[in-house]
Amino acid sequence: MKTIKVVLADDHTIVREGLRALLFADKGIEVVGEAHNGREAVAMADALHPDVVVMDVGMPELNGIDATKRLIAELPGTKVLALSMTADRRYVSAMLEAGASGYLLKNAASEELLSALASVTLGETYLSPAITKTMAAPAIRRRTPSVGLERPLSTREREVLQLIAEGKSSKEIGAILGIALPTVETHRRQLMEKLNLRTIAELTKYAIREGLTSSEP
Repeated sequence: MKTIKVVLADDHTIVREGLRALLFADKGIEVVGEAHNGREAVAMADALHPDVVVMDVGMPELNGIDATKRLIAELPGTKVLALSMTADRRYVSAMLEAGASGYLLKNAASEELLSALASVTLGETYLSPAITKTMAAPAIRRRTPSVGLERPLSTREREVLQLIAEGKSSKEIGAILGIALPTVETHRRQLMEKLNLRTIAELTKYAIREGLTSSEP
């Protein structure tokens, strides 16, 4: 039987260590890499071509939702298994829409993680039992992102918005994204214009509401 190659993406070291120890005991699974944010997860997957990326939903710099969108677009052969503390409809819907093949709660038993990995590797969809069908159904029927916005946010604007909400300065955002400071400021102005918001606090609230960032998803 083929060994399932896995990349673990979670910003909490203790969570990654626990997952790695659990998976190490299964001879049919090999953890080939660990990432602490979404941006690193995408780069690592691109370099290592794992079968599955276990993706935390809430991570700094690039959240699991946008990281999943990018990863699926670049590596359609790699599956994403979402991992989160919450069964909130927003996060379940967003991750499934982004292309995740499964959604697992962090309080799941070890056997469930192994079952979920086996299922998504076979091309099946896996949802934790705690996530009800009524919660997941709207997500399976793909809907238009940023419903209600006449001018939906671009991928870059979503990245900038998350970093703003995480308290990064324009200079820091420019360094992380590899763009010039004036470009960051332009994105900031466009965000406020598109969203009809005036302050950083309002942008932060919007980012949390849309699942771009959260105190502890």
